[in-house]
Amino acid sequence: MPSDAADRLHVDPERFDALVDAALDQIPDELAALVRNVVVLVEDEPPEGEPADLLGLYDGVALTERDSMYGATLPDRIFIFRNPLLDFCESEEELVEEVRITVVHEVAHHFGISDERLHDLGYA
Repeated sequence: MPSDAADRLHVDPERFDALVDAALDQIPDELAALVRNVVVLVEDEPPEGEPADLLGLYDGVALTERDSMYGATLPDRIFIFRNPLLDFCESEEELVEEVRITVVHEVAHHFGISDERLHDLGYA
């Protein structure tokens, strides 16, 4: 993992966004159709109070936790953090794979899948 921004893998923001879009497009249609009230956002850095090396974050109420009282709420948010992913990867090929894993990981949280289970499945 590079030690500072000077050593960071360089990928234009537009290209990075395209990698996130491509990862979302790889989610099977059957699962994508079940995603409800979620927006995916790319941010440069994790929010204050979160680890600096956090790659992604799901902020919302998982489908498994929603009940009949859930409704008329702002969308859940999936954040993908550009700079930590660029720091984590040494090549664009590695970045493509890590973005895919991160997107799947955070979408899985929307479905109520735990970090432990994701680790077992190779998405942690």
